[in-house]
This record gives sequence, C-alpha cells and structure tokens, in this order.
Amino acid sequence: MKDKIKYLAYSATTAALSAPAIVSAQFEKPGGTGLPESPTATGIIENVFFWILMLVGLLGVFGFAWAGILYLTAGGNDDQIKKAKKAMLNSAIGIVVALAGLVAINAAQNLLGGQTTF
Repeated sequence: MKDKIKYLAYSATTAALSAPAIVSAQFEKPGGTGLPESPTATGIIENVFFWILMLVGLLGVFGFAWAGILYLTAGGNDDQIKKAKKAMLNSAIGIVVALAGLVAINAAQNLLGGQTTF
C-alpha cells in the first residue's frame, strides 16, 4: 500500500512540475494592469533558491578547506587521514549538488521563460 501511495505521489509531482513545459507556459511581467512588476512570486522563490544554493556552495568550499587542514595535520594517523578523506569527499559532493541545483534552476527558468537561445 505504501508503494502505491509513493508511486501516486511521484506521478502527481512529476505531472504538476512538467505541466507548464508541456503547455508552453510563460512567465511574463504584468504590464498595464497596475500590478507591481517586482517582486513576483517566481522572483522571490528564485532568490530564495539562489541564496540556499550559495550557502550550500560556501559550506562545501569551507568544508573542503577544513578537510585539507585535517589532512595536513594528521601526522600519519590513519584514522585522522580517513576522517579527512571522508570530509573531502562529502564536501566535494556538496559542491556538486549546489552546482547541479544552479543548473536545474537555470534550465527550469529557460524552459518556463519561453526564451530560445541559439
């Protein structure tokens, strides 16, 4: 039963997220309606995502530097070296996730924005 609920949730999420791209929906600034042009809801969400990705990226870089310090100060201790290598790997994964998130946001913005680039 849990698998069916999970499958239904994944299907609904995929359908909801792909619906704007399927119907070629575009986000346009409201012009001539008297509504404020900024900040829009999508702009606020985009800014929040950029801030979160920036923090994740910075934490990854600082974590990588900290792991380098741990590695340099290990002094031949195998446990400390393993700990430093694990920290380096986790920091590198964090940086890759932040960069992948940035690419995903830009891809979604280009898909939903209706801009074509050649």
